[in-house]
Amino acid sequence: MGQSPIYRRILLKLSGEALAGEQGYGIDPIRASHIAQRVQEVHELGVDVAIVIGGGNLWRGRVGVEQGMDEATADHMGMVATVINALALMDAMERRGMETRVQTAIEMHAVAEPYIRRRALRHLEKRRIVILGGGTGNPNFSTDTAAALRAIEVEAEVLIKATKVDGVYDCDPMTNPDALKFDHLTYMETINRQLQVMDLTAITLCMEHKLPILVLNLWKPTDLRRALFGEKVGTLVTA
Repeated sequence: MGQSPIYRRILLKLSGEALAGEQGYGIDPIRASHIAQRVQEVHELGVDVAIVIGGGNLWRGRVGVEQGMDEATADHMGMVATVINALALMDAMERRGMETRVQTAIEMHAVAEPYIRRRALRHLEKRRIVILGGGTGNPNFSTDTAAALRAIEVEAEVLIKATKVDGVYDCDPMTNPDALKFDHLTYMETINRQLQVMDLTAITLCMEHKLPILVLNLWKPTDLRRALFGEKVGTLVTA
C-alpha cells in the first residue's frame, strides 16, 4: 500500500437506496451513519470529498409517469427527494464531527446553499464535505448525469459509483452465479456492451473529459479506502 492516496479529490455517487433500511425504502439513520463512517475514513487521509446522492428510496419519477403524471413534475419531485437524502447525510456526518455543506441545484434557502461552483470549490479547499442535492436542477437528467457534471465542475480526479456489488459484470451477479466481473473497461466498451454502469449521458460526459469512473461495493468495509491507495478494487472505466 502506498504512503498516500493516489487521488486528491473524489466525487462519490450514492444511490438513494444506500440510505434505505431492510425494507428497501425510506431513510435508515444507521445506514446513514455507516456511510458517514466510510466518508470520514477517506477524508481523514487528506482526500477532498464531494457527494451526489439519488432519491430512489423516497420517490421514483418513472412510477409517477407510468400512472399518467407529468414527466417534468415527477422529475422535480425526485430532485426534492435527493435534497431530503442530502440533509440526512449531512446530519450523520456532522454528528461524527465532520464539517459539511449541502448545496442544491433547486434553491431552498432555508435548508441549503444554492449550488455555486466557485463556492463548492472553496468549501472543498477548506476541507469541508460538500453534498450536492437536486440533481442538475433540470428534468430529464438522472443523478448519474448530475454526478458526472458535478465531478467535472469541482475538478474531481475520479467519479466513484458506490453500489452494493463489487464492480461491473456482464450480467446480474445476483441472479447468475456465472456472471463475469470486469476489472477494467473502456468508455466505449461500456457503451457498446450496454453495461449498467451509468446512463449514456453520464458516461459520455466522463469520456469527453477523461474522468475515470470506479464502480465498487460501499458496504465492504475497506474497499473504498483500498481503492484510494491504488489497489485493484471494483471496476475501473477509463479511456
